[in-house]
Amino acid sequence: MDKLYDNFAKNVSTLRSEKKMTQSELASKLNYSDKSVSKWERGESVPPIETLKAIADLFGVTIDYLISDNGNGNLDKTYTPKENSKNKIIITLLAVILVWFIAIVMYFYAVTLLKDYGFWKLFVGAVPVSFVVLLIFNCIWGKTKLTFIIISCLVWTTLAAIYIFFIENNPWLIFIIGIPLQIGVILWSNLKRK
Repeated sequence: MDKLYDNFAKNVSTLRSEKKMTQSELASKLNYSDKSVSKWERGESVPPIETLKAIADLFGVTIDYLISDNGNGNLDKTYTPKENSKNKIIITLLAVILVWFIAIVMYFYAVTLLKDYGFWKLFVGAVPVSFVVLLIFNCIWGKTKLTFIIISCLVWTTLAAIYIFFIENNPWLIFIIGIPLQIGVILWSNLKRK
């Protein structure tokens, strides 16, 4: 057990120093006192598993790295926060591109085989579907403020798509539905969260 404490002490101290972070700055990020961080770095204690996870995420390493003897200096990183953020954006954009690829394939099929040029509305429908995909991935990644912007765009592009699909009936009143929905989104976005 002492070896585990010593490994953790050495690794946390090294990672903190590499980030040019003081003990109090680390403590503040984890909602601990600087005395607790000092105890960790002296090998007197190890934080609970939830805090180990938070420390690992903060430094972009695995929990295993934090408690292992890493004398060779090779950092067994799972990711860095910057790389992780970039990957999330790329994955989200790939999903949105898939929506547009499907719309293009369907339009190409309609034009070449069916000789029907009225399928341009597929692209109009792809816009709100793209916002649905963005909303799903944004909820997975947890960017709350961006969620409300995406929901607003989803509401208005869906209403615009409905209008365009049924333009011969002139359903312009459909946009009136968007007003209370938009007000609801704005109010929802201003709720205080814990």
